[in-house]
Amino acid sequence: MAGLKRNRLLAERPLPRDGQEPGSPSRALRRSVTVNLAESPLGWLKARGMVSDTQFDAGERLRADWERSQLSPRVTMRWDAPPMGRSARGAPEADDPTIAQLAAKRRFEAAVAAVGPGLSDIVWRVICAGEGMRDAERALGWPARAGRLVLGLALDRLAAFYRLE
Repeated sequence: MAGLKRNRLLAERPLPRDGQEPGSPSRALRRSVTVNLAESPLGWLKARGMVSDTQFDAGERLRADWERSQLSPRVTMRWDAPPMGRSARGAPEADDPTIAQLAAKRRFEAAVAAVGPGLSDIVWRVICAGEGMRDAERALGWPARAGRLVLGLALDRLAAFYRLE
């Protein structure tokens, strides 16, 4: 039992309402969820004091935009779109992206552009793809422990982009 709790850094986080930015005040009933801070590489770095609260918040904003824009590859079949066509195997109609999805995609692309070409690789790998720091450094051909420094610089640029300073 103690081994299970060692890998769990639990924290209570408020859930934003649909269409509402995280952290904005609301008079409606607030719901929350318990999250494991150690489940993402960025959460692991924050739990050990290797990134600041502002850097962590900037990374989480980028990850939220990534998730909202649905840029990640689908893992399973889409059950919401029945085949459209004359035969049972007809192709479905093109997706109609929502306004929120398009806005999140624009914010994500603008944030990655603001980070810059040399720093955006590590940001995407660690925050969006969920790669560990060691794996990201190896994939980019960087020496050990160089990724944390570069990620810190990139997160500072993200914080400036999202105006979190």
